[in-house]
Amino acid sequence: MAIIRKLLFPFSLIYDGITRARNELYDQRILKSEKYDLPVICVGNLNTGGTGKSPMIEYLVQLLISQFRIATLSRGYKRKTSGFWQLSGKETAAEVGDEPLQFKRKFPNAIVAVDADRRNGIAQLVGEQAEVILLDDAFQHRKVQAGLNILLTSYDNLYASDLILPAGNLRESREGAKRSNIVVVTKCPPNIKAAEMEKIKVFLKLNKNQKLFFSYISYAEKVTSESSKLTLDELKGKDFVLVTGIANPKPLIDYLKDKDLKFQHRKFPDHHHFSEDEIQRLIKENLVLATEKDFVRLKERLSPSKLFYLPIETKFIEREKDFNRVILNFVKNI
Repeated sequence: MAIIRKLLFPFSLIYDGITRARNELYDQRILKSEKYDLPVICVGNLNTGGTGKSPMIEYLVQLLISQFRIATLSRGYKRKTSGFWQLSGKETAAEVGDEPLQFKRKFPNAIVAVDADRRNGIAQLVGEQAEVILLDDAFQHRKVQAGLNILLTSYDNLYASDLILPAGNLRESREGAKRSNIVVVTKCPPNIKAAEMEKIKVFLKLNKNQKLFFSYISYAEKVTSESSKLTLDELKGKDFVLVTGIANPKPLIDYLKDKDLKFQHRKFPDHHHFSEDEIQRLIKENLVLATEKDFVRLKERLSPSKLFYLPIETKFIEREKDFNRVILNFVKNI
């Protein structure tokens, strides 16, 4: 596979030229980028998928929701509807997308909306008296100009060591990182050493005005269903299937194996819509453990007694208060 991707490098040069030209048109203000009078925070990446955008959005909502009327805006990837849709929480993942539905389930008091047209979506949310808007996966959506850009890059797949599509996984040149105000290296080992963080900082070559943080994924002590919870110890000796429809399931798999759990793993593409045949196979299993966004796709079709998910959250290494201060200062002073 790696050899095939290297053969695609000439096409990466073409793609790079197109994205550079587009970015230059926005940088020179030949193409219009809309600014806003309220705080708009964009969470995105250069690599395709797997950097932890959803946990970061949830972290920001948790940080801000007690003080502000928060709205999240996603495109609603692979949803069967179109246009602007403000979630009530009663929708299906097929209607609005798995991650927006996950946000609404977790934060019912937040405004959660989907719209592929971010300009229209923001206009609608302004009409709903949103005080802060969080844009999910909109770093390349340059028709809107966020006041604060948070760029995520995974510890095991830094954008600075990747190539442009299709030879690599970058949506645009590494130089696009310069548009960010904050860079967060996600999915780090919780015990990462200061020397290694410094090495990564040098490798990324950030500007002086850009702030760098390191985070890791924290897993809950219990798996959760619609009606009950089980400790990870209670899963030991149980016959269960792990279902993942995410870009990079390896950290979760490694975590569960480190807990001495034995399971069958059924891997599906990111944002996978499960077929009837796949559902019927899962129905026959004794217990199914899924990621949270797979859970919202499966919960209407599997018994609540057998379907569980493992909650996760973003946690920062050493400088969480500094990160929070940057976010709150931006929101309060715009």
